[in-house]
Amino acid sequence: MATTDQHLLRDVRIEVTHHELRPVYTVPSQRRTLRAAAGAHALVDFETVDGRGNLGQAVVLRLSTPRGELTELGHPEYGSRLHELLGAPNSETRRGLAKLFVLEALAQEPRIERVVDVTIVPHDDRLTERRHEVDIVVTVQPIGATDTVTIGPFTLRLGQ
Repeated sequence: MATTDQHLLRDVRIEVTHHELRPVYTVPSQRRTLRAAAGAHALVDFETVDGRGNLGQAVVLRLSTPRGELTELGHPEYGSRLHELLGAPNSETRRGLAKLFVLEALAQEPRIERVVDVTIVPHDDRLTERRHEVDIVVTVQPIGATDTVTIGPFTLRLGQ
């Protein structure tokens, strides 16, 4: 981890393995055997992500978690309201709401100094099954940095 990015922290790396309806995540790991006098022990080491990669992962998790879902764990404001748009028409109004919900969620992230840009791009081909999807790209300036981090694109499916 670069010295200037230590404040962006380290966490367990996650990967999205399925994204229909609700995302399904896995934690990449490596198996190894520890040989000791008492015998061999099988170990699993979780992969980690740190610095700007961790910030990007944290933003995607925050945006894909419905606000209020972690209330019982003491984090009622964690998450976003993007889930409220699922099933809605892919219109300019809904894309504007998506941008508002992204900005609202990013304002809660303590490692972000400022949001530089949020771009919501619709899939314009109205003849395909992707016509209900939008891609979201976020550019942020981390706390303590002068340069920016671009996160995305990741896809939000609005209608059906």
